[in-house]
Parts: sequence; C-alpha cells; structure tokens
Amino acid sequence: MTSASVSDELTAAIRTIPDYPRKGILFRDITTLLGNAKAFRQAVDALVQPWAGSKIDQIVGIEARGFILGGAVAHQLSAGFVPIRKAGKLPYETVSASYSLEYGLDEIEIHKDAIQPGQKVILVDDLIATGGTAEAAINLLRSVGADIVAACFIIDLPDLGGRKKIEALGVPVRTLVEFEGH
Repeated sequence: MTSASVSDELTAAIRTIPDYPRKGILFRDITTLLGNAKAFRQAVDALVQPWAGSKIDQIVGIEARGFILGGAVAHQLSAGFVPIRKAGKLPYETVSASYSLEYGLDEIEIHKDAIQPGQKVILVDDLIATGGTAEAAINLLRSVGADIVAACFIIDLPDLGGRKKIEALGVPVRTLVEFEGH
C-alpha cells in the first residue's frame, strides 16, 4: 500500500460503474486514472518505488491494461517489456497456460523466447480480483524459468481473495488501492 494521501487521490481518480459487465458488479474503471496525468504518474511512481535502483530484467504485462501500466513501469526501471496475451494473438512460437473462468476455460501465452531462465521479472496488471489470470501468468512465467520478484496491481478487491492466492504461490503482491466487495 502507498501513503494514505496518494491512495486517496488514486481512489478518487478511479471511476466506479455499477452493474457492469452484469447486474450486481461494481466495475472499477482505471481509464479515468490513465487520463489524469497526475494520477497516472502517481500510480506508476508508486508501482516502481520498491524496485527503484534494483536490477529487474523484464516487466510482464497482462493484456490489456497491464500493457499500459507495464510499459510505463518498464521505462521507469530501465527494463524490457513482455506482453502476456490471450491465445492466438502472438505471431511467433508461444508457450501457454490455461485458467478457469466462471463459465469455462481461457488461455494466455507469451513468446517462447521472451524470458530467459533466471531473469528477474515483475508481473503487472490493473486489478487483482480472484487471481485466476495472475495465477496462470505466474505458472506460465515459472514454466520458462522466470524469477518472479513481485506482482503489482493498482486495485485490489480483497473480498475475492486474489491477493492471498498469489501470496500463497510465494509471490509478493503490491497494490495501491483497495475496494471492498466486487
């Protein structure tokens, strides 16, 4: 977590959309944060801060908002950027991991040569909810020999248990704001 004032400013910059994508869900929309130069800068700085001056080889962003955040974090840490995409979106040979969705399975991929064994990586996405996608990304990164330093998210929805799931895998988690419920 970041300082209370920064956390409050970031929270205020995030729009909540009721009943999206279905009734009963409060969707936390970071596009308003991304469009606010000050809030975007604060979020990126807060995500980077623990590793400033450290040797991080790659920032790995989960499609799609993890690309935006991950690119900015990679730039700040002078690291490379690796995208994790939905199956069938990458043009070269890939490795993949499957994960459960509410109504079935999905699959994510990276290029097989994107991470070298032993490289220090940080996983980045906008939000941690149930942790299913992040867990699949961690399994994927471990399958290619990555040393996962941390997983970072702007938003944590603690009631859904994703953070605990990722920490149980031995990966430290950094989040900037929390929203109760889902």
